[in-house]
Amino acid sequence: MAQGYSRDTAVTASLSPSPGGGTGFVGRALTQLLRSRGHQVTHVSRQGGKDRITWEELSHSGLPLCDAVVNLAGENVLNPFRRWGDAFCREVISSRVETTKALAEAIAAAEQPPRAWVLVTGVGFYRPSPTAEYTEDSPGGDFDFFSRLVSSWEAAALIPGSPTRGVVVRSGVVLGRDGGAISQMLLPFRLGLGGPMGSGLQPFPWIHIQDLSGIVCHALEKESVQGILNGVAPSSPGTSNGTFAQELAAALGRPALLPVPAWAVRAVFGAERAVMLLEGQRVLPKRTLESGYSFIFPELPAALRDIVA
Repeated sequence: MAQGYSRDTAVTASLSPSPGGGTGFVGRALTQLLRSRGHQVTHVSRQGGKDRITWEELSHSGLPLCDAVVNLAGENVLNPFRRWGDAFCREVISSRVETTKALAEAIAAAEQPPRAWVLVTGVGFYRPSPTAEYTEDSPGGDFDFFSRLVSSWEAAALIPGSPTRGVVVRSGVVLGRDGGAISQMLLPFRLGLGGPMGSGLQPFPWIHIQDLSGIVCHALEKESVQGILNGVAPSSPGTSNGTFAQELAAALGRPALLPVPAWAVRAVFGAERAVMLLEGQRVLPKRTLESGYSFIFPELPAALRDIVA
């Protein structure tokens, strides 16, 4: 436990209805880490159960007594089985902005508010560029649907005048076993059918799931941490999509000879979502490192070896 913590509970929010933890890919890893460090964890999800409350219960009864709240909720934007259209856009917005707003309102209304409030958003806040490098102080959030979504998402977390310490972690592509980007790539790469997307030159901002969970835990436990933290590996600014494909293939002992043409990516995901895969940002974890966080997987080869081992 962090020194001075008394109520010893973190509340993580999720939209997943699965009975196995209710928190999805990142939430499962974060829950495991927090519990290993002595924290009790309660999930807010669509379904109730052991160590859970529902969103309806949160609305009616308020926030349970806790030291910290983390919001990981959000509909998967890159779900290839969902057509990009107005209905899906509304779901993407609601699953992020409305859940964040509900938790922020519950924190504001709590008689004993939590000490820390952590929101995980994305590096889509920053404008894609092959050359520009972005730190937590860089501007963004106003040039396309996804950047404006992150702006609205982060704005919904603000609680003016609250004693609760607020932290926003802008995450890159999360790499790990049993979920995330790699789970959809492993089969073609294992078969030797993998390769870069489009030109392969676009930046690929990434982070190992252990480090994303670690940064959130660090933000919860270290009282001096507040504001924006970039959740990307230190070597991420030098990683292109093509480099990632080559390193993943190397970790699997396979070639990476078959690029996925840009037109195919657009055909599957639609032009607006395809930008997330065909373009990218060079993002630096400047404030994250300055805050004292030490990365477990700062380099891509070691991160991929850990995942595919």
